This record gives sequence, structure tokens and C-alpha cells, in this order.
Amino acid sequence: MSKLSETREYWLSTMQRIAGPVLEALANRKLRATMPVECKKEEQASYTHLEAFGRTLVGIAPWLEQPAHDAAEEELRLRYVKLAQEAMDAATDPESPDFLNFATGFQPIVDTAFLSHAILRAPNALWRGLEPRVQRNLVQGLKASRTRKPGFNNWLLFAAMTETALRLMGEDWDHMRVDYALKQHEQWYLGDGLYGDGVEYHADYYNAFVIQPMLVDIIDQVGGEYAEWGEMRAKLIARAQRYAAVQERMISPEGTFPPIGRSLAYRFGAFQSLAQTSLRGELPREVAPAQVRCALTAVIRRLIEAPGTFDENGWLRIGLCGHQPEVGEPYISTGSLYLCSAVFLPLGLPKSDPFWQAEDASWTAQKVWAGQTVAIDSAYKE
Repeated sequence: MSKLSETREYWLSTMQRIAGPVLEALANRKLRATMPVECKKEEQASYTHLEAFGRTLVGIAPWLEQPAHDAAEEELRLRYVKLAQEAMDAATDPESPDFLNFATGFQPIVDTAFLSHAILRAPNALWRGLEPRVQRNLVQGLKASRTRKPGFNNWLLFAAMTETALRLMGEDWDHMRVDYALKQHEQWYLGDGLYGDGVEYHADYYNAFVIQPMLVDIIDQVGGEYAEWGEMRAKLIARAQRYAAVQERMISPEGTFPPIGRSLAYRFGAFQSLAQTSLRGELPREVAPAQVRCALTAVIRRLIEAPGTFDENGWLRIGLCGHQPEVGEPYISTGSLYLCSAVFLPLGLPKSDPFWQAEDASWTAQKVWAGQTVAIDSAYKE
């Protein structure tokens, strides 16, 4: 096996290590019975299982959707598609012991949206491939989130994402919720590819956890509905490209990144925007796919191999680098942690893609701190 093939195999094995326990337990209707729940606020226990499911799928969905040319990988993919579909049944069947909470409290607004985002990324595997009964139950689950109001911040995108998924399903969808999220985020754009999280700037990774990826995928789906939405598309993608360039420069030569802001327990989910821009083949010209592959691989290794990351049964534990309970905010629970799966989006690219096939390349910070020649950085201006 070549070194490049070994890298993809490492990504696949790490993805399985994270996603496998969640999907296997839920597919067997034993998620509530077997997943440990680590949290600071007891109420989070009622939300944590939907968090684990939706966040796991949001990162692996592109891989689930694309047939692999390699026979062994295709066999694995088909097994995971089956697990995901059985898990979707268990999660949305009112008679299931693992029927998930779509309707009570505010947190399900968030994770209904992550589940919806996964469906947009894998419409065949996670929607069209479902039995009609499961489709009906899923629609009811998504619509149940409409009974509560999202916060006036990145949460507007959660409401918009769920409506966008309902549109894909051929269901009635609320144009106003989508319009409000798109236009309000336009008001919150700060410049140089960065949005505020609401009316204020927050020094954290929410541009990657939520804002940039959801804006781009929503506008891809609905941009043709209205001319004013369509006119936003080029700007949203250009901003995401600039933010991807910034994210690549934040990865140190050692595969670390600044521990800034809240939700650090999402680990390398902090690089969802860079991963998505790679998946879409839209990296800026000065950022080669191979350097992103190498940088993200370094981050994955640094974090996933830290002692204490998993418990004795293979479930994630709260922390950034290992088990660090103090890193978890009151809204963090075991299920929350699975947003780390967002780093795996490039697995949706075929093995033949330059992301996987180009020779290893140093990423920007490696080159800078080794005294090598690097491209000068400059702000993005519209």
C-alpha cells in the first residue's frame, strides 16, 4: 500500500472509530441503553442522543453518498449506508426505544439542522434510500422543530437548514425562515471572509462549526428560487474560500491550532469549513489540496491519539486533547462531541482526486517556521 493510500485508510479507520459506536448502537435500537452521557447539566441528557446521531452523519454523509471504486472501501461504505438507514428508522420511529427528541426544548433546533445538513449532503443515502414509512417519520421529526424560536445568532441558520431539507424532500417549506437567515447573516458580515455570530464578533470557531458551511450549502440548494438569493451565491463562496485559507494558516507545524473560544470539545470539527471547501474543489489558488490533506491529517493524529480521548468502550469523552472535562461548557454532553466528524468531509472525494493522490506537501505554517518561501497573505475585499 502506498503512503498516500495509507493516509486515506487512516482517515477511514479514524472515521469508523468515531462513527461506528453511534451508528451501530442506534441501528440496533440500543443507543440510549449503551451510550454513556457525560455532561454538566442534567437536562442535556435529553438532547444528547440526537446530537450524536445528527453530528456523526453531517461529517460522513458525502462519503456515504459516493460509490467507491475500491472494492473493500465500497463494501465498507454500503455497510455504513445500511447502518445509517437503520439508525434513521430507529431515531424517528415513535415506537422505538431510541425515538429521539425532536420536539422538547431548544437544543433539538440545532441537531435537527445538523441532521438536515447531512441529508443535503447525501440525499440518496439518507433520504431517497429510505422506506416511505421512515421518510414520513423523518419529515415529522424535522417539522417538530418549528414549534420553537431560534436565537438571534448562528441559530437562524439551523431553522433555515431544516427548511432547506424539507424543500429537498418535496415538503412545504418556509421561505421566510431561509430569507431571514441569509439576509441577517449578510448584515453580520464583518469583512475578510468572516461573519459575526449575531450582532457581535466572537473569537471562536463558529464560522467553521456552523456559519460558513451552512450558508454555502443552503444557497446551493435554494439560490434559484429568487434572483436576490442567487446574487448572494458568488459572495458566499468567495468568503468561504478566504476563510478556508485562514483556517489552513492556523494549523501549526505540530498539527495544533489556537484553543480560542467556546465549544473546543468539538475538536477538529473546528475545520469543517476548510474540509468542505476541499470537498467542493474550491480551495483558493494558493492553497494546494495536498497541503490541506497533510495539515488536517496532522490535526487528526494529534487529537485522536491523545490518551483519554475515548473511554474503554470506544465512546468520545469531553476534551480537546484527551479527556478534559473542564473544556465542556454547560451545553456540552457526550453527543455534542461528534461534531468532530465534520473533518471527514473530503472522504466524499474519490480516491483518484488530487486531494488524495497529489504528493505530500508542507502546509503554510510548516513552510513559514522552516524558513521556506511562502505566498504573502492578503485580506479578501469585495
